[in-house]
Amino acid sequence: MTEEPQGPQTGDDLRTLAKVVARLSAELTVVKDAVAAAALIEQAKGVLMVTHRSNAEQAGEELAERARAGSRSLAEEARLTLDRLSSALLDAPDSGHVAERVGSDLFSSARYRNGSSLTTSPAPEGDHAEPLPPGTRRRPPLRRRRPHLLMTQEFLDALSGSVTLLTPVRGRGGNVEDYRIDAASPEAVDIAGRTGRELVGLRVLEAYPTVLGTELWDGYRSALETGTVWTGAPFEYEEIVAGIPRLSRFQIRAAPWGGRLVVSWERLDAGEREQHRNTVMQRLSNLGWADWDLLTDTITWSEQVYTIFGRDPGEGPMTLEELPRHVPAEDLPALGANVQRLIGDGRPIDHAFRLLTPAGVRHLRIVAEAERDAEGDTVEVHGFFQDTTATRNIEHELLERELAATAQRIQLNAERDLAARLRHALLPLPQQSLHVADVHIDVVYQPAHQGLNVGGDWYSAIELPDGSLFVVVGDVAGHGMDSVGTMAQLRFTAKGMAVTGTPLTGILGRLNLLLLHSGDSLTATATVIMARYQPDTRTLTWARAGHLPPLLVRGGRACYLDPPDGVLLGATHDARYTEATLALGDGDELVLYTDGLIEKPGEDLGESLSRLVAAVTATPASHRDLGDLVTALGVPGEPRDDVCVLRITASRSSDQL
Repeated sequence: MTEEPQGPQTGDDLRTLAKVVARLSAELTVVKDAVAAAALIEQAKGVLMVTHRSNAEQAGEELAERARAGSRSLAEEARLTLDRLSSALLDAPDSGHVAERVGSDLFSSARYRNGSSLTTSPAPEGDHAEPLPPGTRRRPPLRRRRPHLLMTQEFLDALSGSVTLLTPVRGRGGNVEDYRIDAASPEAVDIAGRTGRELVGLRVLEAYPTVLGTELWDGYRSALETGTVWTGAPFEYEEIVAGIPRLSRFQIRAAPWGGRLVVSWERLDAGEREQHRNTVMQRLSNLGWADWDLLTDTITWSEQVYTIFGRDPGEGPMTLEELPRHVPAEDLPALGANVQRLIGDGRPIDHAFRLLTPAGVRHLRIVAEAERDAEGDTVEVHGFFQDTTATRNIEHELLERELAATAQRIQLNAERDLAARLRHALLPLPQQSLHVADVHIDVVYQPAHQGLNVGGDWYSAIELPDGSLFVVVGDVAGHGMDSVGTMAQLRFTAKGMAVTGTPLTGILGRLNLLLLHSGDSLTATATVIMARYQPDTRTLTWARAGHLPPLLVRGGRACYLDPPDGVLLGATHDARYTEATLALGDGDELVLYTDGLIEKPGEDLGESLSRLVAAVTATPASHRDLGDLVTALGVPGEPRDDVCVLRITASRSSDQL
């Protein structure tokens, strides 16, 4: 294998490196500021030691006390102390003597904010100049420089815009090595965002190292050497802001003044950036501006209007005469009336219309106002177009969903109304008590779908023409309206056949044939238990078709009756059904029920039947409520399956149903 040569660094690598450099530069600036502040404090303490003839500790306490009294920091108080002393030196007639007494060396190294010197001009050279240690520069006496710089700064404070005073920094041969910013206008803002006094004391190459050798650098030198004003062409400078390269453009002017340069600059890309922001805003909001000059018949569009209209910018803006050809005929009258109102009456408009574009129909909004001359005639129109197609599509979709939801609510209400009608037609009340023959009957009925209030479980309890009682409880497989329809067929057929005197086994056989020949693609099935009670003999005859056995409660004990033969309805053509008999005594209870009362997911049927026995025998018969029995068996308010429970209690009273 051979190692592939590495290419140049990518833009991401350069950005990462720029971020690191920016962070290190910021940390270095913080360290410099801290060192400068500490130096100021030490210099001020030295001045106080000389002027007050105190030691270092006393001078430090004096400086701290002054700072507390003036609510200033130590660095601010130190700077103020040095400023006061420098002013005293300038105002005193024997300032040279005072400087000598205090020690001019204290001020030769004093630094202002951002590291600027108290002195701002190069040291004089000549026979009278004292020798200096290598690597140091001589500072002139303060009385020669300070008043001039103070006046210059006061003058710049009254100026607007970005203006600075640059002092050349010369090397041993007299060549200009750099420029130092000695004064700046308050509104001055450089490429790094530094303003006003933050610029004072900075050196040009330290702050902007890439200008060396550029046209700007040569322009400074030309203005300084020739004494003429230099105005540069638009100057581009790449700055690193938060680790991201950014190109800025400036117009710079340098004017010589007393051996220094007065430099002013104007940022040219501010308007361009503003225009870029406007373009982005128009694109994001999908709107663009348009101007019409009616006197010159000139139309001007922003870039986004071409995108909205789907028009090639090379074709130019669309004229008012051309616009109707791109508007659907049904939208033209209203649009024309609004345009007439705008141009003829000078009233602003806000109108929505459709536009035919190569990409299809778009929904647009125009908002415009007119400018009128002294005679009241419209001369200019200003406005914007906005593409509202996406919003209209969302509104249309929301409307469709609302209509669908309304239709569904109407359908559900209709189903509930139909279910209520079915319930009243098919079943008695969900919970009731009644007397038939000489027995008392209690009923509880809970459908699985509470909104329908009717399900596949059903019951009947009627007195037959011969005075006997006919009782039936059934359970149709499934839920919903299909099971309700099957239940209605079985219930009314069973009642009709019982009234005609058909035996129980005959009724079950015919119900079985009814389900087998119902004509449905999927044959329905059902379980049924029915009984006929003869009051004169107190004998109960019963039969079943695949249904759970009834529970007999006698003398405080409960047991299930042995069921006769009988498969569920709709299972086979060869179904065979038999009967069984039971004599009821006073106080006997017979409970008929559907599987929804006892079954639980994952529970064995034997355990479910045992729970029913325990629940029935847990309460004395005189206090036993059928609704409490359903609750005790853990049937929730909205059961998973239909629940139907019918209890027959032998007694001496009877009422006709």
